[in-house]
Amino acid sequence: MSNKPSTLFDKVWDAHVVRSIPDGPDVFFIDRHFIHEVTSPVAFLGIENRGISVLYPQRTFATADHNTPTIHQDQPVKDPLSAKQLAALSSNAEKYGISIWALGSPKNGIVHVVGPENGITLPGMTIVCGDSHTSTHGAFGCIAFGIGTSEVEMVLASQCIMQPKPKKMRIVINGRLGKGVLPKDVALYIISQITASGATGYFCEYAGEVFENMSMEGRMTVCNMSIEMGARGGMIAPDETTFNYVKGRDKAPKGEAWDKALAYWKTLKTDAGATFDKELVFDAADIEPQITYGTNPGLGTGITHSIPKATEVKDGEASYKKSLAYMDFQEGQPLIGKKIDYVFLGSCTNGRIEDFRAFAKVVKGRKKADNITAWLVPGSHIVEAQIKEEGILEILNEAGFQLRQPGCSACLAMNDDKIPAGKYAVSTSNRNFEGRQGPGARTLLASPYVAAAVAVTGVVTDPRELLSEA
Repeated sequence: MSNKPSTLFDKVWDAHVVRSIPDGPDVFFIDRHFIHEVTSPVAFLGIENRGISVLYPQRTFATADHNTPTIHQDQPVKDPLSAKQLAALSSNAEKYGISIWALGSPKNGIVHVVGPENGITLPGMTIVCGDSHTSTHGAFGCIAFGIGTSEVEMVLASQCIMQPKPKKMRIVINGRLGKGVLPKDVALYIISQITASGATGYFCEYAGEVFENMSMEGRMTVCNMSIEMGARGGMIAPDETTFNYVKGRDKAPKGEAWDKALAYWKTLKTDAGATFDKELVFDAADIEPQITYGTNPGLGTGITHSIPKATEVKDGEASYKKSLAYMDFQEGQPLIGKKIDYVFLGSCTNGRIEDFRAFAKVVKGRKKADNITAWLVPGSHIVEAQIKEEGILEILNEAGFQLRQPGCSACLAMNDDKIPAGKYAVSTSNRNFEGRQGPGARTLLASPYVAAAVAVTGVVTDPRELLSEA
């Protein structure tokens, strides 16, 4: 065994290589496989046609989330395709002995929310799902990434996939975040600095005081957004914050198994002297509340800034101008004061209890703006229960908001939660591509603080102004 200093990524990757192919990919073992209703039916059809079964059904976990309705979940799903996919997920799970939290289950929710909150996600694991935002689980020191349907079939059949080892990048941010700055702002700031393709080909480790001081919910938000800068995934070394979050959860180790696991988890950190293919360093003091103005997550800026000129951005001028034309924005236009139509709080990026606490902190004692339609969607039924138990629902209701039921919702508009064409939405989700939240919808990505400030003022507002009044 080599005594050469290793990165966290190397330690986890190398521990899961079944076989290396010279000048080719590694055969890579997968600890946890999450599936949902959209990308799994064809994969199950594939193994059925091959006449094989699921090799390790106990390592696969299913939940319904992508196209589930967020109201009237006790009623039959109206959309025929969605209903068919949901039925297929349940029947396949039953057929192959896979654990499932279907629509109506008290543990149902978004795949990247229910995994961590139930202790299925544990430090040092390899985790895949037919969903690009599987990178969320990297917050636990996991190598986690999205895969395609053919790879879903491969994991079901063999519990392995073939993967070339990515290059390694470390992003370090030291210092203390300013007032009103949330982990979502940190992620959007990084992407705005390096562009939506700036980490292509890399797996990122986030290090430094800012990430060390983040809650697990915040770390999940940052790792979730790794894919939006082109990275294969992102990860943060597990520490006491991680261990305290995991301990006692349903699927977490107990007793002697916990002690043994904890001893291993404490070794999962980058050794002094380990090298990365690329390193970036930022200062926490430079980060203010962020908001996007374009049609990729890299086209964003501090909320007090104006939209930059085409010559000031790293995207090509033609694509930049096309982006502004779609959004009906102008170069040099200020964002503060822009009238907004919809606010969406939720998704696997910002649908956890900490996000609802932040939103409630701003709206408490205020009223929803008349021009705003607000969709507040918890990431799971467990989060929904916490919202009620902590009195957050009462604050939201008094301010004129209603809570919807768990699901991916307007993040990707695969259900009825679609922003109408031409309307502006401030969204706490992860993508602002053309039509992402509905055909012709215009999305501005932001944090729960910014979303809350918009929800009560009706226009783009710096949340620090409202937090200073609180």
